[in-house]
Amino acid sequence: TMASQELDLTICEHPISAQPPPVVELRRNRDYLLLLGGQAISSTGSRISQLAFPLLVLAVTHSPLVTGLITALRAVPYMFLALPAGALVDRWDRKRTMWLCDAGRAIAIGSIPVTLALGRLTLWQLGIATLIEGTLFTFYNMAESASVPRVVAPGQIASATSQGVVVDNITGFIGPAVGGVLFSLNALVPFVTDAVSYVASVLSLRWIRTEFQAPRATAAKTRLWDDMREGITWLWGQPVMRFVAFLTGGLMLFSSGYPLIVIVFAKQLHASDVTIGVLFATGAAGGIIGALLADVLNRRFRFGQIMVPVTWLWALEWLIYPFVHSLWLLALANFLGFMIVPMYLVTQYAYRLQRIPDHLQGRVNSVFRLIAFGAEPLSLAMTGALLQWLGPAATVVVIALPQIALSVVVTAYPRLRRE
Repeated sequence: TMASQELDLTICEHPISAQPPPVVELRRNRDYLLLLGGQAISSTGSRISQLAFPLLVLAVTHSPLVTGLITALRAVPYMFLALPAGALVDRWDRKRTMWLCDAGRAIAIGSIPVTLALGRLTLWQLGIATLIEGTLFTFYNMAESASVPRVVAPGQIASATSQGVVVDNITGFIGPAVGGVLFSLNALVPFVTDAVSYVASVLSLRWIRTEFQAPRATAAKTRLWDDMREGITWLWGQPVMRFVAFLTGGLMLFSSGYPLIVIVFAKQLHASDVTIGVLFATGAAGGIIGALLADVLNRRFRFGQIMVPVTWLWALEWLIYPFVHSLWLLALANFLGFMIVPMYLVTQYAYRLQRIPDHLQGRVNSVFRLIAFGAEPLSLAMTGALLQWLGPAATVVVIALPQIALSVVVTAYPRLRRE
């Protein structure tokens, strides 16, 4: 999903320890390569199963509405657990949290091919599996935010982050294409692949020697709510950042169901499962270009100068889809959409990272991400309902209009333009 591109940028959002690791070339840094490699394998598996999951539900139910509802369950835990998870992982052993979460995710996803092979797969089981996976993802994602600054030197964080974004988009290119092929061969294979990828991530984390937090001094215990409230209060006192949080939330409310829209458009054009995988792979290629363009834009222009036109591009690109009458045009529209999203997400991420105090990075970013991406379950359910009632072309028009309205608001907001 689009939201995953933002979430994958969280690898350097935690304050750096006062005693950073020694400088070692990234290509010779054992712990960094284990972390990056494990995440690359796990991300590839996730991209494979995330394409296969709605295809499986749609094949079982023949209902875009039910598919949207079941798929939305994965994002529900993030909406309710992001704030406490952000505070809790600051208290727990982060590396242990990450590998335990991945072990649990392997079991949850692995249950799908087992029950499918036994002929006992039900919608209840699919819903519970994706709900568990989404819960564990929430805690994993919050703990992951501290990982890279603990295994690389401070001066290498930008390079490590850039490499992480490139790797994520490469897995986004490979995963859907492979997922479509594997699903066409046998519906259970993509989920077996994802479960094995989580096991690989567990092993890579267990082999990393570096701890993911500095030695903690004894401090007075605070209530969990007090920690969360500190992050909320700080963000609320920053007018532009608060505006961007709600702007992103508004855009994502009408965009998170995007993969389901592409699948339904592709099915109307008689695309095979393999072709659908290739369509999403072209999107990932656009994501790589978009990430590179974002880096160039942020070096040459101010935040406000980037955000206004990119928000308009995000909104207006939707209007291409009602005129798509071939798979080639659908692939082009998908490519453009995936290219625009990283330009927006990377820009607002860099803005946040530069302004949030080190000691508040985790908590403030958890609040920001909750506002920005917490409505994903509602978006998926809404998109599924609109697709079933109106069809894909009318659905696109309905969800594009509020995003165009948000673009007008961005253009009219003077504080953002001055940033």
